[in-house]
Amino acid sequence: MKLRFAALVAAAIAVGTPVLAQDLHFPSLSYRTGPFAAGGIPFADGYKDYLTLINERDGGIGGVKIRQTECETAYNTEKGVECYEAIKGDNPLVIQPLSTGITYQLIPKVTADGIPMHTLGYGRTSAKNGAVFSNVFNYPANYWDGASIAIKHLLSLNGDDLKGKKVSLVYHNSAYGKEPIRTLEELAKKHGYELSLLPVDSPGQEQKSQWLQIRRDRPDYVIMWGWGVMNAVAVQEAVNIRFPMENFIGIWWSGSENDVLPAGEGAHGYKSLAMHGTGMDYPVYADLKKFVIDSGKAAGAGDQFGTVLYSRGMYAAMLAVEAARNAQDIHKTPNITPAMMRDGMEALEITEARMVELGLPNFGPAFSVTCQNHGGPGLGLVQQWDAKEKKWNLITDWIQSDSDVIEPLITADSEAFAKESNIAARCN
Repeated sequence: MKLRFAALVAAAIAVGTPVLAQDLHFPSLSYRTGPFAAGGIPFADGYKDYLTLINERDGGIGGVKIRQTECETAYNTEKGVECYEAIKGDNPLVIQPLSTGITYQLIPKVTADGIPMHTLGYGRTSAKNGAVFSNVFNYPANYWDGASIAIKHLLSLNGDDLKGKKVSLVYHNSAYGKEPIRTLEELAKKHGYELSLLPVDSPGQEQKSQWLQIRRDRPDYVIMWGWGVMNAVAVQEAVNIRFPMENFIGIWWSGSENDVLPAGEGAHGYKSLAMHGTGMDYPVYADLKKFVIDSGKAAGAGDQFGTVLYSRGMYAAMLAVEAARNAQDIHKTPNITPAMMRDGMEALEITEARMVELGLPNFGPAFSVTCQNHGGPGLGLVQQWDAKEKKWNLITDWIQSDSDVIEPLITADSEAFAKESNIAARCN
């Protein structure tokens, strides 16, 4: 690391760039309060703890320390926008809103302000088209990938034939929950299943009528697009009507320990998608324990360490750190700006060899980001809850989403956005 920093300093001097070490600002738009705190807290803890690890173990990125700030949004779009406005002048290298509603509001703002935004597995799916969405990245997978991966899993259970099957979507009645509908409708045309839509109003504590309808309609499968308290309530309602848990599958935001533990053994067999590995059998956890947890520098109470959403926050932070390293290399300076960070994100390459070096072997997919593709490879896994062992088990290899269905939808949606926003396509 010292040699790398020295090389960067020498290069900076050669081109006349100031080399005074400042800091690298990584803000967090978190929500530790409200009905969605069960998801917000572990993600925020994992995100912050990984950045702390980089400071404590490595001395920062390229010799420059990371500065962390946190702004509470309570998963409220208006508050999220207020947080952004408060920090945008403080050299934020990347915005991570952890909310589809906030994401939609910030897309034009970050683009105008020249600040990159990463929406890991959430947000506006068509932002995968970097030719239109210059400052928005949603790698390694998006909601439409998730919808397709769920259907591909169901196809694998039914001899690749879903004709005549009934599939119900129980979804958070918001921009987040509505994201997969178009894709599931197109996939229904392709595969012949019958799709029914069951919206759940925020925050999701009242679901009696939806699950009574499921009991009446008797769908073969239920897919859930939930978050926060909605997930745990849905799992309990499924238990109450004796819906077969192995036929109930959630998106990767509906697959944390907090979603299944309240239902006890009744949740056994519930499935969700996953965008990364599960558990703590990765070397990076030993470093987190040594440099962060045991040294008293953990972000939270320590009770979320190693959980699914803690790992997801850690993963988001790791990808941000790697993009910052890339930006330093590209621009030959340790002191990068948000515009430089954007360049680092757009040229990011994550190899399995690099994942091994980071202590995360086989944790996430290898992928490359390009000007045209800000969304990664569109791969996902399926995990299943073991209530007796109180752990998630991965039950599939990586599943590739159906690009034949998804890519035309992304093109159409992004081109419509470009037209209404008067944006000229890049990447020519």
